[in-house]
Amino acid sequence: MNRYPIWKYAIIVIALVVGILYTLPNFFGEAPAVQVSAAKVAVKVDSNTQALVEEALKTAGLTADLVTLDGASIKARFGDTETQLKAKDAIQKALIPDAGNAGYVVALNLLSRSPTWLTALHAFPMYLGLDLRGGVHFMLQVDMQAALTKRAESLAGDIRTSLREKNVRHSGINRNGQTIEVRFRDTATLATAKALIQDQFADLQTVDAADGTEFKLTASIKPEAARRVQDQSLKQNITTLHNRINELGVAEPVIQQQGLDRIVVQLPGVQDTAKAKDILGRTATLEVRMVDESGEARAAESGTGAVPFGAERFLERSGQPVIVKKQVILTGENLTDAQPGFDSQTQEAVVNLTLDAKGARIFRDVTRESIGKRMAIVLFEKGKGEVVTAPVIRSEISGGRVQISGRMTAMEATDTALLLRAGSLAAPMEIIEETTIGPSLGAENIAKGFHSVTWGFAAVAVFMCLYYMLFGVFSSVALAVNLLLLVAVLSMLQATLTLPGMAAMALVLGMAIDANVLINERVREELRNGASAQAAIHAGYDRAWATILDSNVTTLIAGLALLTFGSGPVRGFAVVHVLGILTSMFSGVFFSRGLVNLWYGRQNKLKSVSIGTVWRPESGTQVKSN
Repeated sequence: MNRYPIWKYAIIVIALVVGILYTLPNFFGEAPAVQVSAAKVAVKVDSNTQALVEEALKTAGLTADLVTLDGASIKARFGDTETQLKAKDAIQKALIPDAGNAGYVVALNLLSRSPTWLTALHAFPMYLGLDLRGGVHFMLQVDMQAALTKRAESLAGDIRTSLREKNVRHSGINRNGQTIEVRFRDTATLATAKALIQDQFADLQTVDAADGTEFKLTASIKPEAARRVQDQSLKQNITTLHNRINELGVAEPVIQQQGLDRIVVQLPGVQDTAKAKDILGRTATLEVRMVDESGEARAAESGTGAVPFGAERFLERSGQPVIVKKQVILTGENLTDAQPGFDSQTQEAVVNLTLDAKGARIFRDVTRESIGKRMAIVLFEKGKGEVVTAPVIRSEISGGRVQISGRMTAMEATDTALLLRAGSLAAPMEIIEETTIGPSLGAENIAKGFHSVTWGFAAVAVFMCLYYMLFGVFSSVALAVNLLLLVAVLSMLQATLTLPGMAAMALVLGMAIDANVLINERVREELRNGASAQAAIHAGYDRAWATILDSNVTTLIAGLALLTFGSGPVRGFAVVHVLGILTSMFSGVFFSRGLVNLWYGRQNKLKSVSIGTVWRPESGTQVKSN
């Protein structure tokens, strides 16, 4: 009656082994480390870079516990934070001689001390939030003047298009800072253009004046429009940061505005600090421009002449200079998707771009009108432009799908696609503050949080053992297994445990033991009614199951509501709450019955069970069950 088949015990054993393996990494702690990764897609991090790092540490008289090349980054682990800070300075001096043109990102990090055999099993410690473990704190300064300049550049292109469509002739359109200057030969054309701008461009205010033999119309952004542009730029940058952090897979990030032009980013429990800093700090935007193929441009490319007016000089990845016109045909804002891939013919790593309807139409028109000419795709990172590719247009390209290549590796194509896919920044940003912060609540509060769970568990276990005797011991073991499985699942999912999550963990202990209380009381009730010991155990578990299921499902619904609609600390509470309910149903019913069946199930003539005192209220007497 009360026996489990072998396969059920096999499930219990497997669950225990998996739980122990994936809980173990949380007991080894973390060590301070310095992490080095590439700041540019053209820079390689390999064994040569590792040798440079080791040489820099040796020269500085510092000893690392471990220096490893992990994928595209180098991690050097140290015994204390003082050595870590000294090592960071030494590595920066060795790898970044010119701070204005940094090829590497050197950042502070925390690495798990888990042994390699656990890491090989993909057993990693769960993340701890800023309030428990700490993490990375960034303060980003948004360049609002650059946002206005970018808006003025866009308006200048729109004015050029509108004047051309209305057949209004002008002597030239130039952007001077955040103002747009349009020159005309006569006052009649000036008046027509002024009326057109006032009618179609509500964000601009205009002033006209004579300029020698010509007339100049100066348009500038209105103050209220400028404030709106700055506010939209800040919001777009926050959205873009959310997208980029989602690409990194960071749990529960904090991204919020501070003041008028600053953004605070907190990444709790982030493991790859250098990669996070790299992705956040890079302001990659894509621009499509035509290559200037005039004689002056060719002379400028060879270094024998000056760059023509209205053009700029960029370098290809091979180092070859390219003279590109300033007029922007398309920007990253016209992108809807960017994915890495490989060319079907050359097997080269490429980035496949998908344009929106407007971008596809413009690209089709430009390629149709420019067959035989070169088009440059320029990628801007940290304010510096680089020509990714400058192919010759062979035919009209329609459909909104574009492929860019340029001697990229698969990793470079993946990074470039990630940056473009995450969205372009409305304005450049600079990291003005970066800290790897410790627990915000202090070591004492963290200890109290862990102690609350430990002492709560101990108090519940002691009560259960005293009140329910051996069945209380079974319940306490099941409760310990529940805690073990909960930590293991959190570690496997790489979830972030915060202080509210620890509160949920303490709450789950009380809720989990509730199932065993229902079972034990049901067994007592069956014994009071005169059932045999084996029958009482069987009926107790079977009849308590419906009540346990109902109570857990209703609580699970509330937890899922918190998980769906909550954010920040509320979401952290909900994650642990929901997972704890699921693990408690396994441990409180399936596992605890396995223990009872293992202990009592093999006894055919069972006379009594150790479940404490069974009261019989109708007779006013009590009977010891064992």
